[in-house]
Amino acid sequence: MFTGIVEEIGTVVAVKSGARSALIEIEASRTVQGTDVGDSLAVNGCCLTVVGREEIDGKAPSGAILRFDVVPETMMRTNLGDLHSGSPVNLERPLAAEGRFGGHIVQGHVDGVGHVREIKRSENARIMEIAFPPTLRRYIVEKGSICVDGVSLTVASVDAESFTVWLIPHTCEVTTLGKRLPGDRVNLECDLIGKYVESLLMEVLPEYVKSLGKGC
Repeated sequence: MFTGIVEEIGTVVAVKSGARSALIEIEASRTVQGTDVGDSLAVNGCCLTVVGREEIDGKAPSGAILRFDVVPETMMRTNLGDLHSGSPVNLERPLAAEGRFGGHIVQGHVDGVGHVREIKRSENARIMEIAFPPTLRRYIVEKGSICVDGVSLTVASVDAESFTVWLIPHTCEVTTLGKRLPGDRVNLECDLIGKYVESLLMEVLPEYVKSLGKGC
């Protein structure tokens, strides 16, 4: 599990593309600490498994290149297919049991890909409007949480096609959102709680409706 608090911006070193899959290599420093083959890492909000690690000579003691296999399902549901050598990516290690819960519950399971529609400035803030797939509308709630490219954010407003988030300067500096432009594709993960509530209601409501009919 993750919390949407990005630990560092890594750099894509190479992308070896298959027909519908890829092997992605990412250089990082902070998030490689304690991370080995078989561990999970959130890359732009997508939970990936480390399949290889290579230390970098001449770099800081913690510097390393991590390798990730990306299967067709992940390529189809995320923006990882847009990555190329030199691309910056948001990185976060899973939350430790004794860690501080700074954002919200993030699984690293991307629900869909949105695109940046507009970016405005308001004093020290950037207001980012993001269009989303229609299937996600019911999970996006004003003042609720949403994960954008692995960053835990609060929905400022929402309509039938898009929502807005307000970015503080710190977020723009320590995540890739500060470099995003209109038209860019971003990974979206909606709040997990809403999905569970919907699933439970889908099971309970039909039985409840039936019981009402029996009582009439």
